[in-house]
Amino acid sequence: MFNFAAFSFLQLWLAALAFAAPIADEAINVKGVEPWHYGTGGGIVGFIVLVLDILVWIEVLQSNRPVSHKILWCLVVFLFPIVGMLIYYLFSNRQAHMRSSGYDPLP
Repeated sequence: MFNFAAFSFLQLWLAALAFAAPIADEAINVKGVEPWHYGTGGGIVGFIVLVLDILVWIEVLQSNRPVSHKILWCLVVFLFPIVGMLIYYLFSNRQAHMRSSGYDPLP
């Protein structure tokens, strides 16, 4: 059952990648504008979102949450990068799930 589900998911993912690829070179050309003019802003914003998402992942994986909650938070941030990051920072109760950085006292 799991193999069929994983195989189906992989096929759908590859089909989505095939549909996302440009068909012809004309699809990505903009008349009168150099290529570096329209690619820089998206690259910088995308890089900033990537760095912030990686920071969220590190914080989630280092927290003392149960493993299932860690996986769910990582999936939310992965599938919805900007919205997931905002949801995590607003609704995740981060202070309650931070690991203590010091040593535990001896009894």
